[in-house]
Amino acid sequence: MNVLEGKVALVTGGNSGIGLAAVKKFHENGAKIVFSGRDPETLAAVANDLGADVLGVQADVTRAGDLDKLMTSTHEAFGKLDVLFVNAGIVGGGKIEAATEEMFDRVVSTNFKGAYFTIQKALPFLNDGASIILNGSISAKMGSDSGSLYSASKAAVHSLARTLSTELLPRRIRVNTITIGPTETPIIERDGQLPEATVQQIKNTLAERIPIKRMGRPEEIANVALFLASDQSSFVVGSEIAAEGGILINAI
Repeated sequence: MNVLEGKVALVTGGNSGIGLAAVKKFHENGAKIVFSGRDPETLAAVANDLGADVLGVQADVTRAGDLDKLMTSTHEAFGKLDVLFVNAGIVGGGKIEAATEEMFDRVVSTNFKGAYFTIQKALPFLNDGASIILNGSISAKMGSDSGSLYSASKAAVHSLARTLSTELLPRRIRVNTITIGPTETPIIERDGQLPEATVQQIKNTLAERIPIKRMGRPEEIANVALFLASDQSSFVVGSEIAAEGGILINAI
């Protein structure tokens, strides 16, 4: 059963990792797909691979003009939106002593400002009863010794989802968050900047902290996004669904 048959979905940051897995999952389940990213080559490759009813749009979510172009392109291609997966995000920060204003602006502009204005720009193009899904993080729920900036940006996303759940109820637009744990995505490799041995060490350390002793797969997060995108979650409003291998079981 194609649970998204006849629906139009937009995924930001959809050319790799969790976003790409969601693009594929939504498309497999009948949706017409628009996805954005900053790299035109990967956008073209994904669109070519998936075939019909798929549109890749180059866009930086920190730029209002790019978001306007993204929404207009979506509407011109497929009409109004039924699903918006606000997925684009980055990591960064480290310890507060080493943080710079440039680093702060980059992380917050992408993770929070980008999410906020993606939703704002999408509202005129969203059908009543649409589903908005936000990419959240366990970092919003836990303390760490070197993640204050990233964690705070994701906490803002969680708060935004709860507030908008109330604000958009008159239009029956559901807003929900996926609280995502450590997942096998290119974001860990930081675009090839880290040696392979270092990347593997990071993955091993993360996996050891997770009760089920492995990291998540992008497809597993995409399955949760599919549920929230579909009418099967029609009674789920303002919720946070944890996909994190149990890491929050003992969180304070």
